[in-house]
Amino acid sequence: MSPRRSYDQYCSAARALDLVGDRWTLLIVRELLAGPRRYTDLHADLPGVSTDVLASRLKDMERDGLTTRRRLPPPGAAYVYELTARGRELLPVLQALGSWGEAELGERRPTDAVRAHWFALPLLRALEGDGVVEVHLEEGDFHLFVGAEEGPVYGDGPPPAGSDARLALDAATAEAIARGEARLPDAVRDGRVTVTGDGTLAKSLREA
Repeated sequence: MSPRRSYDQYCSAARALDLVGDRWTLLIVRELLAGPRRYTDLHADLPGVSTDVLASRLKDMERDGLTTRRRLPPPGAAYVYELTARGRELLPVLQALGSWGEAELGERRPTDAVRAHWFALPLLRALEGDGVVEVHLEEGDFHLFVGAEEGPVYGDGPPPAGSDARLALDAATAEAIARGEARLPDAVRDGRVTVTGDGTLAKSLREA
């Protein structure tokens, strides 16, 4: 494990960057906001990261109290990484960073990787209330836990216990929402997002 590097500045922003300022750290947090993940799953959803760098970042994050590592009981018997309460407090940081970065997103480049669940955080910023939302994209399906104060904030595939609302949208609409060029309620009214379900979230989106 590499020794922690520090800016050695008595400033809370500098201290925070001592912990999360290294390349890939915040993107690992983004992935772990889905809940416990195996190393192989993290590596698959962080295209471009080397195995050595990923292993080093995970060790640093565990040392700094942002993540924990535990072994699943049989028959899984695999190790998983998950955020601590301290690590989960980075959600609003990532949300603010994502909002600030909307202007830098632009059109998707041919070299850009994409995963369906990378649209989870932009959609969470666009949703208000509490409940479970299932999202269908061309790249895949995922679900959101809107207003969740503990546990995962999103997950791959359909939710394990049903949803309050289901959204279906194409890639162009998802990208426009991520860039801040389209508001979710407007996209629903324009027919670019189809909303189904009888929960409060579904009704509020149809009535917005």
